[in-house]
Amino acid sequence: MLCLLPLFTGCAVFESRDVGVTTIVTRPGEAAASKVIADFGLIGRVLVKADKRGFSGGVHWQHTADSDEILLLSPLGQTVAHIDRGPEGVRLITSEQKTYYASNVENLTEDVLGWRLPLAGLQFWILGTHFPLTMSEKDLDTTGRTVAIRQDGWRITYLDYFSQPVPAYNLPRVLELSRIDLKLKLVIDNWKIRD
Repeated sequence: MLCLLPLFTGCAVFESRDVGVTTIVTRPGEAAASKVIADFGLIGRVLVKADKRGFSGGVHWQHTADSDEILLLSPLGQTVAHIDRGPEGVRLITSEQKTYYASNVENLTEDVLGWRLPLAGLQFWILGTHFPLTMSEKDLDTTGRTVAIRQDGWRITYLDYFSQPVPAYNLPRVLELSRIDLKLKLVIDNWKIRD
């Protein structure tokens, strides 16, 4: 009996070390975060794997509370798509200078590019928090950083954070968004935060 006691004790210690993630369930309308950044810019790279098509290249994104401007760039730096979102809707201009319009980015990118850019949620997920208007599950590590979010059919996994946080913010460096038919990986090289 005494020989078995160290085995059980060892298992208990191992299990408590393994459990380092806390899951928080949020209901629609609950605050997204105590510090939500209204305006930001980022430069990075994106890899998209979809049923219909894929994409690999650079991304430049300028975001404000009322608008988004996103440039998707080829590996050589040419603009593949220029996406503008404003109060009047969304415009997408391709590298062939064809212009398309829609009421939301998700449908427009799916129709024109062959894959869905979930901008409504992404403007929050990119900051490590959830979209506040739908239910979500958020996993936090022992330091309070987001490890994963499950929301609106998407799983967002945070693979790396910047070691030197932008003042007052702990910003992701690498994240992966996935759902049944689509996977996006974002690597952020540079953040610009405007409070």
